[in-house]
Amino acid sequence: MPRAKRAQWADYPDEQLLDLRMRDLGIQIEGTWLEERLDALHAELDRRGLGFRPHAWLSNEWFTPDGVAGFSVPFYLAHPRLMQLERSQMLEVEGGTRDECLRIMRHECGHAIQNAYRLHYKRSWQREFGLATKKYPKHYRPNPASRHYVHHLRLYYAQSHPTEDFAETFAVWLHQSPAGWRKRYEGWPALSKLETVDELMGEIVDAKPTLLARKRVEPLGQLKTTLREHYAERREQYASSYPSDYDRGLRQLFVEHDGKRRGESAATFLRRNRSDIRKLVSRWTGEYEYTLEQVLQDMIGRAGELKLRAIGPETRLRIEFAILLTANTLHFHYSRRNWFAL
Repeated sequence: MPRAKRAQWADYPDEQLLDLRMRDLGIQIEGTWLEERLDALHAELDRRGLGFRPHAWLSNEWFTPDGVAGFSVPFYLAHPRLMQLERSQMLEVEGGTRDECLRIMRHECGHAIQNAYRLHYKRSWQREFGLATKKYPKHYRPNPASRHYVHHLRLYYAQSHPTEDFAETFAVWLHQSPAGWRKRYEGWPALSKLETVDELMGEIVDAKPTLLARKRVEPLGQLKTTLREHYAERREQYASSYPSDYDRGLRQLFVEHDGKRRGESAATFLRRNRSDIRKLVSRWTGEYEYTLEQVLQDMIGRAGELKLRAIGPETRLRIEFAILLTANTLHFHYSRRNWFAL
C-alpha cells in the first residue's frame, strides 16, 4: 500500500487540528491507499466488459453530483491522522476498511455511470426504478422485510430514492457474478431490477459516454470550512431525537438500589461497556455509531437517576442491554413518526 505523504499537521493534537481549514490540508488521492481501491473498482468494471472509468476527487463527504461522471471521496480517508480524528469525532470511520471503501465506491460508480450514459432517460430504467426527477426526501421510511430492493449499503439505502435504488442494484451487479446475484435474489421482485441493469450494461459496453466532462464539485482545495465547523455540522446531522421514556426497559434489566444488595451501578456498567455495546448494535442494525451514542448517553443518565444496579452475569447483562438498545433504535426508525434522515 502506498504510504501517505507526511504532513506538518500530522502531529497536531485534535484541538489544534480542528482549527485548520479543509483547503489547507494539502492532501490528494494520489499516493494513498485510495488509489489501490480505485484500481480494484476499475478491475471489476473490466471484468464486466465496461470501459467506463469514473474520476474521483477529495471533498468533505461521499457524493456524486448530478450531471457528473465521477464522485468525491471524503478527505479523512487520505491520511491516517485524519482517520484518527474522524473516529474521535464521529466514533467510526465510514469507508475506513478496504472492503467498506470499495463497497461505497461501487455505489458511487453506479451514480456516475447513470450520469455518464443518461440511463435514467431510458424506458427500462424508469419502468424498474421510477423517475430520477423525483424530489429527494429529507427522511425515508424503509421496510426491512421488503424484497423489492437489493441489500448493499447500510440502512436499506436502496429504498430512499429511485437513483439510490439503481446505484445499489448496480453495485450488487458489479460485485457479484450473474450466477451469484441470481441465486441470492431468486424469487425476489428485486431480481427484475438486476436483470434490467444487466441488459442496460450490455447496451453500453461498446458505447461512448454521452457525458465526458470531468467536473469536480466542491473539491477539498476550495473548501474554506474548518474541521471544527465541519464536524459540528456532521454531529448535528446524526444527532438523534430518541424518546426519553426508557424506564420500563431499564428496570426490567437492572435492579433498583435497596441498600442491601451490593453491585456496580448500572450507569458505571454501561459506561464501561458502551464501546462494545455500540459496535455490536451498529453491526445488528446498520445504525451509525454516533447516533447510537446519543441514546446511550440518555439511557446511562436515566439509569443513574433511577439508581439502578447491575446485578448478574456481565455477559448476559451486556447482551440483554444491546437487545434493549436495538429495540429502541428500531422503534424510533420504523414508527410512523421517525424515519431515517437522508
